[in-house]
This record gives sequence, C-alpha cells and structure tokens, in this order.
Amino acid sequence: MNATAFERLDALPRDRLGLTPTPITAAPELAHALGLRELWIKRDELIGFGFGGNKVRGLELLLAHARAQSADVLVTGAGAQSNHVRATAAAAAYAGMDAVAIYWGDAPLSMQGNLKLTHCLGAEIRFTGNLDRTQVDVAIEAVADELRTVGRRPYPIPRGGACALGVLGHVLAARELHRQCVAIDRMPGTIVQAVGSGGTLAGWLLGTAMLGARWRVEGVSVSRPADEARDRVVQLAGEAAALLDLPQMVSASDVTIHDGFIGDGYGVPSLAGDDAVMKAARIQGLFFDPTYTGKAFAGLCSLTKAGRIDDRAPVVFIHTGGEPALFVNGSTGLTR
Repeated sequence: MNATAFERLDALPRDRLGLTPTPITAAPELAHALGLRELWIKRDELIGFGFGGNKVRGLELLLAHARAQSADVLVTGAGAQSNHVRATAAAAAYAGMDAVAIYWGDAPLSMQGNLKLTHCLGAEIRFTGNLDRTQVDVAIEAVADELRTVGRRPYPIPRGGACALGVLGHVLAARELHRQCVAIDRMPGTIVQAVGSGGTLAGWLLGTAMLGARWRVEGVSVSRPADEARDRVVQLAGEAAALLDLPQMVSASDVTIHDGFIGDGYGVPSLAGDDAVMKAARIQGLFFDPTYTGKAFAGLCSLTKAGRIDDRAPVVFIHTGGEPALFVNGSTGLTR
C-alpha cells in the first residue's frame, strides 16, 4: 500500500457529507439466479445525502475546494435525470450556496425523478436546447463566465464530477471497501460497476493500484463506446494521481470496460436494463435505476452467463444509486 499517497489524500480538505462507510451486503438469491458462487453489493445508494449515490464521494472534495475559493454558486450539468446534478444541488443547499443545473435538450413537459428533486433543492435550471451532450460542457463554462460578470463567484464542475479532484473521492471508496474486507478477512475477486463519465472507474482503478489490491475492477459502459470511455478513464486517473504527486499508475491495459449494454443511448431505458431492474427487485428486494445500475447489472448477468466473470472469490457489484429515476413515467419495466 502506498501509505504516503494516502496520507496526502487524507490531508486534502473534505466536507463530510455522506454516511460512510456504506455497507456491503450479501445477495445470495441474486447470486443463485445468476449462477455466481457469491455476490456482494456495495451499497453506495445508502450514503445518506441528497438521496444517496456515489457522486457524493467526489463532491465531498469538490465542495471543500469550492469553499476554499470562496465560491457562492456551483455550476454543473448533464442529462435531466443526472444523479450528479441532483447531488450537486444538494451540496450547494447544504453549504448555503446557489446552484445552476444545465441539461442538454429541451425542458420536459413535467418535472419528475431527479429533475424534480433538483428543482426542490432550489437550483436554477437551464436547458441547452441541443441534444449534443458536449454542449453542456460549453454551457457550464459560459454560465460561469456570465456569473463572474455580475460579481458572482462560480465554481464550475464538469459533467458527472469527472475531474481529478472528484476522482479522488472514489479512491477513498476503494480504500473503504478494502478496509471492510480486511475486517472480515475475505477479499473479493472481481468488482463490477457502471461506467458513465469515467470518474468512478478511474478512482477505483487508481485506488486499487495504490492499495496493491489483487481484485479486478471491471466496468460496463452505459454512456459511450468502451474505447472512448477507456481513454477518459486513463486520463482522469493520471490527473488524479498527479494531485497526490504520483506517476501515472493506470494504463489502458488496466482498464476493462464491457460494451453492448447502452441500448438506444445514455439515459434511454433498455429492455435488458429494465429486466435487470425487475430481477433485482423481485429476487433480492433491491432497486437499481434504469440509467446506470440497471444497465450495468444487465451487463453482469450477461457476462456471467457467458462465463466471463471469475467468481472463485466473491463478486462485488457497486450500487451507485440513482433510484429517483425510477419515478419517471415510462422509465422502466415496472409497468410490465
């Protein structure tokens, strides 16, 4: 374990928003249904802030950094059912700051799910009117510039919180799981998680390298082609390592991302994802969401069936949260 690097990480300012460590729980019925010897769920949806979700982990560092810069408004964006945007709005409310939430596309006819919660949290909501997701990145910077011209002190946060400081929150998550496993004297063999903006996987891979852990971390893409996601993960992991005065510790060969589970697009429910949501609910009493965990769990189901998941040691599925998206009309197979 790179103790010195973890000491540097622990020395960084951090607002403790979440209730951590989040539990790891066994899912024996789901394991049996999938044909796995043992399946554990890392329950980050129980993190207990802003309706839960692992995005809180990166926000603990980002919010502290924003406060240190005397920021008075957080600016970020993504899709209308973004967990990250909703959690950022909650962090802003907690800190007595304003928030601006920028979404791609046009405003829906009604506010539901995460969008409704973001509104309840008092964020100013804007839509780009363009389905090109990259226009959100442009708009975040443009809105930050606009706010500066009227004397505000904005703190822009990229989509998904995917930046070097945000990645470090997920390094801490990897250490957290490692400590939990040391306490029970049992280590997992494979860790599976959804991959969207890439920050979570970058943090878990960097954390795994820093710990010297022997488990494998594999991602299921829910947002973009695996090759594109892999490049982003390597870049983000390198930027995060640099903040800790470490060399690049994650290379492309370390990044395993499975394609084929996005469906018709990011944020668009898929039949396989909906089936996975229903399976987890009916077999184990777990709720996954249609955007991230549902599609990622569909990936785990498919990969297990194909014999591509090594389960000689327990398999861990990272539940990153996002259940408010279930409360959007037509979002999941719950209607079936």
